[in-house]
Amino acid sequence: MFQSLIYKVGRPLSRVISSQAAPHRIEKCINKVTLLGRVGADPQLRGTDQYPVAVFSLATNSAYKSATEGLTSKTEWHRISIFRDKLRETIVAYMKKGMRVYVTGRISYSQITDAEGATRHATSIIADDVIFLSPVGPGKEAEAEGDDEFN
Repeated sequence: MFQSLIYKVGRPLSRVISSQAAPHRIEKCINKVTLLGRVGADPQLRGTDQYPVAVFSLATNSAYKSATEGLTSKTEWHRISIFRDKLRETIVAYMKKGMRVYVTGRISYSQITDAEGATRHATSIIADDVIFLSPVGPGKEAEAEGDDEFN
């Protein structure tokens, strides 16, 4: 019984390990992003009525030691896009500038042609989930901005 189970499990694995992949098979890949940071501005609802999208910026910090400056902090800005209906509605309704959030999603690269016809490259994170780590609700803005202990 165990030999037949090992054979069944081992057979697909041997096909994956093989250097000669079948042309009709699609290789599995991972495109996963996890960010923890602060919201740079209140989210904006963009796109069309048929394809709405919520967009906001997220700042993440990394600290490092510099030989000349000592302890230095570098801020990276990320563009977060949300297409999922319920998540988009929640983000637009409750998210505010300065809130601490945890974002999971995937990275997306695209090209944008502006009004003058110039092509620009854009990178954004397509969010699958956003978790609020700062308090949400009226009167909570001061608490959200004062939560710098773990920055």
